[in-house]
Amino acid sequence: MIVTGRTYKLHRLGTLILASLMAATAACATTVPSTDPIGQAAIEHAIDRYLNSHPEVVARALNTLEIKRQTEERDRIKTAMANQQQELLHDPSSPISGNPTGAVTVVEFFDYQCGYCKQVAGAVTQLQRDIADVRIVYKDFPILGEASELAAKAALASRVQGRHQAFHEALLSTRTDLTQDEVLRIAQQTGLDTTKLLADMANPEWTAIIARNRNLASALGIAGTPAFVVGTEIHRGALDLNTLKALVKNYSARLNTP
Repeated sequence: MIVTGRTYKLHRLGTLILASLMAATAACATTVPSTDPIGQAAIEHAIDRYLNSHPEVVARALNTLEIKRQTEERDRIKTAMANQQQELLHDPSSPISGNPTGAVTVVEFFDYQCGYCKQVAGAVTQLQRDIADVRIVYKDFPILGEASELAAKAALASRVQGRHQAFHEALLSTRTDLTQDEVLRIAQQTGLDTTKLLADMANPEWTAIIARNRNLASALGIAGTPAFVVGTEIHRGALDLNTLKALVKNYSARLNTP
């Protein structure tokens, strides 16, 4: 899975611990006159000596902070998911395929230059063929530079000519760099009028759609591609066909459980 954006690292947690220790030192220091540098140094030395003698305290604190962070992030994403259902599932600007009225929706955040997205493309296509009740929502999420954004705009613009699905699958099947010439070559092969496509790509609407997708991904804690949303769960990385089928069937079963 390709990942961008902020990640939480151990040094960040270490900083939080140090901040806590500094606060504790400050509290202890209230009993020591501020003009007594020797007393202050003694407190700091005692804390340092204690931590060196009891490294498990640091490990325990790191673990506690990480659990707290994960819990807070899960709660934040759960709230965002509930608040963003309309945009996630029913934004008319997002291309869809499969059964438009399917009971189970699979949302995919992807980048046309992402190797892992190319790897799962066949599974996503086959999923729609094998399960009649599944609906796919495509969220263009270009994170790999200008070529990725160019391809995303071209794919969105292809909807004007009613050829999005064929063009989408062709873009993901190519292993060459997606320069403008290459994108237009693929477009021509899939039956698009390339002159019209190039003109339609200049529409600022596509930039606005991509920006909304990025904001949505950020709200859901999605920083890499591919990422799938099935029901209320987010699944990151390259999922194979069997895994996608299992996720769809499990969610379908929950929907049908009284």
